[in-house]
Amino acid sequence: MDTFGLLAQGLVAALQWQNLIYGLIGVTLGTAVGVLPGIGPALTVALLLPVTYRLDPTGSLIMFAGIYYGGMYGGSTTSILLNTPGESASIVTALEGNKMARKGRGGPALATAAIGSFVAGLIATLALAFLAPWVVKVALSFGPADYFALMVLAFITVSAAFGNSALRGITALFIGLGLGVIGIDLQTGQSRLAFGIPDLLDGIEVTTLAVALFAIGETLAIAATPNQIKEEVLAVKGSVWMTAQDWKRSWGAWLRGTLIGFPIGAMPAGGAEIGTFFSYATEQRLTKYPEEFGHGAIEGVAGPEAANNASAAGTLVPLLTLGLPTSATAAIMLAGFQQFGLQPGPLLFANNAPLVWSLIASLLVANFMLLVLNLPLIGLWVRLLTIPKPWLYGGILVFATLGTIGANGAMSGRLGPIPFSFELGMLLVFGLLGYILRRFDYPIAPVVVGLILGPMAEQQLRRALAISQGDPIILVHSPIAVVMYAVALVAIVLPLIMRLRGRGAVLSSLAANED
Repeated sequence: MDTFGLLAQGLVAALQWQNLIYGLIGVTLGTAVGVLPGIGPALTVALLLPVTYRLDPTGSLIMFAGIYYGGMYGGSTTSILLNTPGESASIVTALEGNKMARKGRGGPALATAAIGSFVAGLIATLALAFLAPWVVKVALSFGPADYFALMVLAFITVSAAFGNSALRGITALFIGLGLGVIGIDLQTGQSRLAFGIPDLLDGIEVTTLAVALFAIGETLAIAATPNQIKEEVLAVKGSVWMTAQDWKRSWGAWLRGTLIGFPIGAMPAGGAEIGTFFSYATEQRLTKYPEEFGHGAIEGVAGPEAANNASAAGTLVPLLTLGLPTSATAAIMLAGFQQFGLQPGPLLFANNAPLVWSLIASLLVANFMLLVLNLPLIGLWVRLLTIPKPWLYGGILVFATLGTIGANGAMSGRLGPIPFSFELGMLLVFGLLGYILRRFDYPIAPVVVGLILGPMAEQQLRRALAISQGDPIILVHSPIAVVMYAVALVAIVLPLIMRLRGRGAVLSSLAANED
């Protein structure tokens, strides 16, 4: 069946009432969480992992994807009205969006962000649908050595793409790889690093680690560094609708942002923030109103926001077809797939085609839901910014603890007269680890990726060496593997160059405006 037929079947499944409810919950939660500064879609998906443990896999993954799309949009509200980007991808939006809000044009700024997100999400999702089957055909020819090279590429990707230091990224990755060794060796049946503790024989639960690092660690980091500065939330004045001039200046930026954001999001070591920087620099070069940049140019909001949302769909290309996460949220979604016994990659399209195409089709539905939700409910999202941080993060702690208990937190021992859950103990230990990593500016996502992909890389390496009877040359014998290693090398260098060039353009713009 061709792509149109598969996508049509996916739409039929995505439009079933239960899946529509899952999608609506996802985009609503994603938008609400994206609006709150300091909380991103990765944290929200991590919190929901244990809650959805016994739910329908298709519905749960649709909800996760809705959170991802909603979170990418919600960050624009915080950037425009509060000048506080919720995530790195929203930094560029704050440059022009907050200036527009201070001039009383916060409504059109939010409108161009919402419509741009819709246009970019729609085009990028269709691109995902048509590109993914082609990537799958290539991936089906992979052997064990090729898959090991792919895992090496994934490790290099997360080490180079997350954080400001490749060394810190590699260190965080090796923490995850070390945790992945714990448990029973699947080939020999021997226990490794379990220290006689029965609860460790099954290995470290990805769900527990993700919730601890993203939710508990973030909460402890916020509690340790309270913000004493009063944040000023700008009111949305006047109409939220765009003028004819705004439409004329925005539509080209939406399309250019989509064309920039999607391929960069799909690249290993890509990332939404790189696409937004490039989009901003592009709009600055092409604009007919250069004097407005730095003072509230609407193209500086339209282009980066389109690039931001297009990169979200682009990220799903390597995730679904190769099992390769290129963002923190994609890493948590990878854990969500594995929670239901599913492994993203080419065989996912062959063995679970209805689920995959329902997920892709649900992204189209989610885009329409986001457009309907965001423009009329701007006032509601702004009110969320007034929630006191102690209430917000206290609720996150309670939710994370209850979710872990519900998923796999049965009482397994006693501390004196008190029943004790080993899983909750691990939640606390990994939460402290997450705080320490944040305290010293180490990225979090590589730890989760190392735990998930480490055992898979070990298995593929052993298979390849068994086939070659121990000859390591097999690891570079395949042209596909050589290409993977070459891409891994590029993945180390390219983000540094792209970030420097993109940020250089933004900084030079700011310097010129100050002069």
